[in-house]
Amino acid sequence: MIWFVSEATFIALIGFFGGILLGLAARIGRFCTLGAIEDFIYSSSENRLRMWGLAIGLAIIGTFSFSSFGLINIPETHYVNNAWNPMASIVGGLMFGYGMALCGNCGYGALARLGGGDLRAFLIVIIMGISTYIVMSGPLAPLRIMIFEVGLKDPDRALGFADTIALYFRISETLAGILIGMIIVVIALAQRNFLKDFSSLFWSMVVAMAIISGWIGTTWVSSNGFEPWRIGSHTFAAPVGETIQYAMNGSAIGLSFGIGSVIGVIFGAFFGSVIKGHFRWEACEDPRELRRQILGAAIMGAGAVIAVGCSVGQGLTAFSILSFSAPITLIAIYFGTRFGLKQLIEGLHRN
Repeated sequence: MIWFVSEATFIALIGFFGGILLGLAARIGRFCTLGAIEDFIYSSSENRLRMWGLAIGLAIIGTFSFSSFGLINIPETHYVNNAWNPMASIVGGLMFGYGMALCGNCGYGALARLGGGDLRAFLIVIIMGISTYIVMSGPLAPLRIMIFEVGLKDPDRALGFADTIALYFRISETLAGILIGMIIVVIALAQRNFLKDFSSLFWSMVVAMAIISGWIGTTWVSSNGFEPWRIGSHTFAAPVGETIQYAMNGSAIGLSFGIGSVIGVIFGAFFGSVIKGHFRWEACEDPRELRRQILGAAIMGAGAVIAVGCSVGQGLTAFSILSFSAPITLIAIYFGTRFGLKQLIEGLHRN
């Protein structure tokens, strides 16, 4: 299948390519989960929130369009292959959002800041990666499974919103997905100022392209390779911990899409910060800030595992295939972030 590199290396390169796009979007296009919510709440600016909406809509349209040609195998993705636990989406999303507010970054944002020279983000990445594995497969895994049990999906149940709408209106799943994506795009573009912001429009398209490229690439390798590769796209919870493991003992676990994606974001953010002239080394000088960031990263990592994805994993990747969990998790992340920001700002005022 692949003449020059192994399957593991090839699938990691696919993740690396999309990761570079996401890193560039973060540093040059200012594409950021926390920044979008902060702008909306405190600056009355919807631009970055609309960037997310546009990226989601375009990713949905692209994913379902390519799926119709057999280039993306949506039913085999783990976001729809496993039964959905609504409570896990709500609790995990609230935890992730609250932790993100405390430490000032999501996993994706921390990787992007690390690429720009922020050593505080390095701490967030390390703590989040460790926390993720503690809850996913470490000492707290049995407790997570007991409280938020997720089993295999019943083959007679709907796979997601597109499948449900397709059955109800007797149309194809592809058409249902594309129509939903178009509605989201129209809503995102329904502001004149945003329409004039060509930079925001461009980087939203780049983010959507990164998500779609992940789906296409992993589907192709899964279909044509010899190993049982999982079909997926970008997320920054478990892959962060996986990358830490690879750095310590790479020969034991091997390369993966997620590892390539994590490294790609760091490289893309580095290139973007150099292009913009923003690269500089930064460190934490306030012990209280350091304590808050450690706590926030730990909560964020645990929440991402419970919700089966982070703000990118659920908010973009799972949303692009219209998983039931995606909008609920994204809404929970928003309210968790809002509560954390309110608590943080009121605490600063008291000090």
